[in-house]
Amino acid sequence: MKKILVVGLGLIGGSLAMALQGFEDFEVVGAVRSQSTYDKAAARRAADRLTFDPAAELPGADVVVLCQDPAGIIGFLQEHRDRFKPGCLIWDVCGVKTAMMEAAKCLPDGADFIGCHPMAGKEVSGIDNAEATLFRNTHFIVTPGPRSTREHLDLLRRMAEHCRFGDVIETTPERHDEMIAYTSQLMHVIAVSVCDNDELFSCQGFEGGSFRDCTRVAALDPAMWTQLFILNAPALSRIAAQLEERIHQYRTAIEAGDREALNAMLARASGRKKQINLERARGDDVRPSF
Repeated sequence: MKKILVVGLGLIGGSLAMALQGFEDFEVVGAVRSQSTYDKAAARRAADRLTFDPAAELPGADVVVLCQDPAGIIGFLQEHRDRFKPGCLIWDVCGVKTAMMEAAKCLPDGADFIGCHPMAGKEVSGIDNAEATLFRNTHFIVTPGPRSTREHLDLLRRMAEHCRFGDVIETTPERHDEMIAYTSQLMHVIAVSVCDNDELFSCQGFEGGSFRDCTRVAALDPAMWTQLFILNAPALSRIAAQLEERIHQYRTAIEAGDREALNAMLARASGRKKQINLERARGDDVRPSF
């Protein structure tokens, strides 16, 4: 029997270990660090087998899925680069891809690292909140490396299909980071910026659905998101500067009472959002590649 080693059984790793069980002729082994996570994962049958020693499993692992925080993934690659099974497939779930692909350059020629990003999650974390159905109808982004083989890309697609992802999107690490800076990281910056205001608590009882939607992701993990923001600083800084300029334009129009300019900006943004909604309703909003 072949082996999939999932390193880190938090929300994403635990959900992947659950979802991957029963995939072809693979045994799913979950690697944890704490007794608490081990006990919870065992109670939930999060993997076929659990271990505290991922290093001992690496020589026999045909697929390794790295689900730690960014620093943990980089450190794991560097520390264990000579323990990976020759010809194995290694992939990660980090929300920044250029830095991960750069870190993977330390691996020997026999190891194939493919950057991945499951576009799924919750406002809560940990194995307690993991579920096998987390990835259903979500996007699975793949950024192949220079040594990536068609055999491994096909294997990834079959794993994604088994986990019930809605599609697999293949792109470059640089393009991924540009897109994620806009669609994910900027949204987190907005959410925490809105909540980083003394008026937050005095407004209780006056929050509508728009406020709750805007701030939904603000209760994030500060340590992990600090890493993600810094690792993707060039793209995130650029897109944040663009947002600052647009907000300034809205503020200028509002302060000047410029109804024509304000109406034009609102109409343009509203039209774009309606177009996106229409494409999504038709099912043609997903692009196979960039």
